[in-house]
Amino acid sequence: MKIYDITPIGKPRMTQRDRWHKRPATAAYWAFKAQVRLLGIGLPESGYHITFVIPMPASWSRKKRAEHVGQPHQQKPDKDNLEKALLDAIFDDDSRIWDGRVTKVWGEKGQIIIKTDKGALA
Repeated sequence: MKIYDITPIGKPRMTQRDRWHKRPATAAYWAFKAQVRLLGIGLPESGYHITFVIPMPASWSRKKRAEHVGQPHQQKPDKDNLEKALLDAIFDDDSRIWDGRVTKVWGEKGQIIIKTDKGALA
């Protein structure tokens, strides 16, 4: 199991205009991709379980934060957009990925936790 301290970002919907007009959502996505590459995050083609830990808002009370730590995150960003952003950052061609599991939970800070099967290489 590998734990990376990075706040997960979902892949935004991109348009042609994003090539010259940098929206905050796309700028955050490009920065996330660069940070993933700097951290050297890797995945096998199959047999992985990614847990995206989404940080809780600072405005939440201590009581609410304590209740939500480790609980399922059932809001946006969608888990498929989180996985899409990560796979795009790791692979130039992610079509070879054929098996993986994704979970998203609440946490105190943003993290990406990757578990691989014993036979898989990360």
